[in-house]
Parts: sequence; C-alpha cells; structure tokens
Amino acid sequence: MPALEVATRSGRVVALDQKAVRAFGETLDGQLIQPGDAAYDDARQIWNAMIDRRPALIARCASSRDVQRAVAFARESDAVLAVRGGGHNIAGNAVCDGGLVVDLSAMKRVDVDPGARRARVGPGATLGDFDAAAQRHGLATPLGINSTTGVAGLTLGGGFGWLTRQYGMTVDNLTSADVVTADGEVAHASPDEHADLFWAIRGGGGNFGVVTNFEFALHPVGPEVFSGLVVFPLAQGRRVLEGFRDLTSSLAEDTNVWAVMRKAPPLPFLPESAHGSEIVALALFSTAGAEAGERLAAQVRGFGSPLGEHVGMQPYAAWQQAFDPLLTPGARNYWKSHNFRELGDGVIEQALTFASRLPSPQCEIFIALVGGQAARPAPDATAYAHRDANYVMNVHGRWETAAEDRPGVAWAREFFDATAPYAAGSVYVNFMTEDEGARVGSAYGPNLPRLKDVKRRYDPDNVFRLNQNIDPRA
Repeated sequence: MPALEVATRSGRVVALDQKAVRAFGETLDGQLIQPGDAAYDDARQIWNAMIDRRPALIARCASSRDVQRAVAFARESDAVLAVRGGGHNIAGNAVCDGGLVVDLSAMKRVDVDPGARRARVGPGATLGDFDAAAQRHGLATPLGINSTTGVAGLTLGGGFGWLTRQYGMTVDNLTSADVVTADGEVAHASPDEHADLFWAIRGGGGNFGVVTNFEFALHPVGPEVFSGLVVFPLAQGRRVLEGFRDLTSSLAEDTNVWAVMRKAPPLPFLPESAHGSEIVALALFSTAGAEAGERLAAQVRGFGSPLGEHVGMQPYAAWQQAFDPLLTPGARNYWKSHNFRELGDGVIEQALTFASRLPSPQCEIFIALVGGQAARPAPDATAYAHRDANYVMNVHGRWETAAEDRPGVAWAREFFDATAPYAAGSVYVNFMTEDEGARVGSAYGPNLPRLKDVKRRYDPDNVFRLNQNIDPRA
C-alpha cells in the first residue's frame, strides 16, 4: 500500500501509512478527501485564484468532534495544519501545500433565538447564511459587505461593515465561542470562562485554535433599510471626496457612507456611455428610515453632477449582497491596506491619481468609514486594537490572468507606498496578503505582547501558524 507524503511543521516531508490515514478517515462524521478523489480539486479551491495549493489531506468536518480528531491527527503526525471557514481570506491561509486542511465549510448551521436576541453560528456559515436566518426575525449583527465571506474569518480578525458605526465591530458583538485548542480539547471562551482566550480571538485571527461555534448578540435592523449608490465621474473626484470627508466627520451613527473609485460596471441606472469609465461611487446606508435617507442622498448629490444613482428603501439582506457580483470567486486578487484617522488632502490626491490608472477593469480603491460605536471601547478591550481608525482603505487589485500579476501588484504597492505618510500606521488584519508577515506588529498593535502570552499558553508549539502569525517563540 503506497505511503502518503505530508509536509511537517518542522520543515520535513514524511510518509504516512495509508492504514493510519484510513483509520483517521473512519473516525470522521464528515469526509476525508485525498489527491485523486473526485472532490479533491473543488475542495482545494478558494476565493482568491492566486492561491493554488495542493494539500495532502482535506478533512471536511461535520462536527466539533471531527475538528478535535483532525487537530489531534495533525499533532500526532506533525503535519502542517490549515483551517478553512468560508475560504475568502485574501492571504489564502485556508489551504496549504502538503499538509492537512481542516475544512469547516459544511458546518453552516445558524440558530437564532429572537427572544434573547442571540445567534449561534457554525464556523462554515457565510454572511449570507447568517443574515438570512437573523433577518427572518428583523435582527442582525455587524458583518462585512460580501455575502459569500465566511463569518469565522471575518470575526476572528475584527469584522466591520455597514452596521459598525451603530453597533460596533463584529467582535464587539461576540458573546462567547467554543474553541478547539492545540491540545485537541474544547474550551468555552466567554467573559467568565477562558477570558484570556475570549479576549484573544476577538481580533487575534486564527492563532489560538479552531472556533466551532460563535454566539453573537443581535440588534433590530430592517427588514428594510435606506441604501444605494450615487455615482460621479472621476473628473469630479476631488470635490466629491472632499464632500465625503466633510460629511463623514459628523455623520450620525445610524448612517454610513463609503467611497469607491473604479471603472463603472454596466449598471442599468448608468448611461451606456459611462460603462467602463473611471468613477467615484458613494455607497449610502442608513437605518434611520426613508426620510432621513433622502436627506442624506440630497446632500451627497450636491457634491457634483451625478452620472446616475440607485437609492431607496430595500431589504437589508439584499443590500448585503449588492457587491457580490464584483467579488465573485475565481479572479486573481492582491490587496494592500492602510488605516487612517483622517483623510488629508494628500490621501485624496494620491487616490485620484492612482484611480486614473487602474491596471484592470476590476481593480478598485475603497475607503470605508468606521468610527462611531467601534471607537468607544478601549484599545485593549479586545485583541482588535485600532479604535482610532476612522477610515479603512483597501487597495483592491483584481484581474483574471497570471500575466496581469506584475503590473497589478506593482500598482497596488505603489499606491500603498504613496499613501503611507498619511496613514495611522496600523492595518486591518483581514486585508493583509500572504507576503505581509512583517506587518504583524501593525496588525495587532499595542496588544501584540499580550497576544503572545496567550499564544504561549494555548498554542506553545505554534500548531496554528497559517495566519498572520503570532509566533510564541519570537
């Protein structure tokens, strides 16, 4: 019987006997997938097509027990271990070459208790799964903006979106979690149990274990909200971004506005002559009702002469899916990101310059407004430390072919460097690519020493290292 070669954490490649592999697979409630299996190629694919890795084994888990067995197998065999939730992480840490992938994508259950305003969410659930279940009761919690994003990865890095100004970061709404730690045991992490672990998973990424259950606080939202886009030509960009800056400096917390610079997609409310041209789009969101929303839209229209708009009341869950067509899986993606306390003239100038020379029709620069309730907690209240970040900018490089990698990556890096003098010096960990390990200090900020202490306690051998890693030995 042929042996299976597995990459180890010590850097060697070792052979596993197929009998041991088969015995492991037979313990699973889910499925063990190997190279050559019909499901293998689909199972190893993730959202970012730049990542093309071939794991030795993929354990598609169906239960918390499966996760425990997989972590134990990885420890016993010294195998490199990757953890996949939604598979949406830009760095591609959900899959590894030659190691074991703990695939949580089948664990998608979402249970909502409308009376208690709580949701229990499986680690394979997407934002769309969560929103659909919670919105049946007119409830929501702050999540991201793309419905195919995994709840697990989003949450572990901090999490922000349209509701963040009103209800805080995603981690501010996490009330407890069940975590399979490196010793294969399950720790219930909450303010009262394993409080140090609970603190660390709220922004420290996947460094501390595999979360098999999240519990969130929910808030009344919708079912309809005011939302939509007002689109301007890039030629009016300076006036529009200056208006955006002035508006967002004093915006009510039940309202949010983001700026996006890109080439216009063929949206039906834009004239055909504008399709493919450079634009600045302001995305509007408010839970304050139609009248307040219309006042917001009127103010935004005054920033220039819009090419078109589509705003009004619509289901919250629909707005959460509005950007999905621009973020489909299968494209090659490379990101760079900065946090900003304010948008100075220098940032605006550089954004307009680089938006005028996008290397592909799918590239974009977006500036997300946070602040509000997200700024209320102290920097050390959770592992997510960047409470002074009022704006998060993502330089989103995206294209279809490997031939476009070099110019696309160069564009993103040049813009990143040009805006660095104006930035806060911190970064949102979920927006970091795989080549940014040197920015770990910027990602975790002043909380890094405490995170290292928690890492040494729960994962001293660095079993969970495929992430923006907190090395316990450093």
